[in-house]
Amino acid sequence: MQKITPFLWFNDKAEEAANFYVSIFKNSKIENVSRYGEAGPGPSGAAMVVEFQLEGQEFMALNGFQEGEKSSLDPGAIALFVDCETQSEVDALWEKLSAGGDKLQCGWLRDKYGFSWNIVPAGLKDVLGGSDPVKAQRAMKAMLQMEKLDIDALRRAYEGKEEVVSR
Repeated sequence: MQKITPFLWFNDKAEEAANFYVSIFKNSKIENVSRYGEAGPGPSGAAMVVEFQLEGQEFMALNGFQEGEKSSLDPGAIALFVDCETQSEVDALWEKLSAGGDKLQCGWLRDKYGFSWNIVPAGLKDVLGGSDPVKAQRAMKAMLQMEKLDIDALRRAYEGKEEVVSR
């Protein structure tokens, strides 16, 4: 059992979102769904808390609506960082998680539920934090022109083999 569990707050889409996330990541599952009863405050039978795992990381999602109120998610309130082993993993997660959401800059996206994700390829630290500051700056300049990160293009920029990287 992990000591700290990310707790995602929704108005009424906790179960839908958890199922969506579980469908995207391997080694993921819904562990438990607690439902509202007749006493409320949500509709009887509606999901109250959904416990799930993504790649072994435990999460909880809450339908936290109160009578007459709706929470307003602040996109800056929480962000989820995904460290990808391959570019194909970056590509797949980027497309699935950004569907219905917003593609942002530098590997950031906002999913259709309002949560922010940073989809990062292995090797990014090597090119942005390399020992040669001139090369690292070239990679940074290239990254700032990207939405989805492309590690091969960033490596080419680092080595001075590519000046401008397209989105």
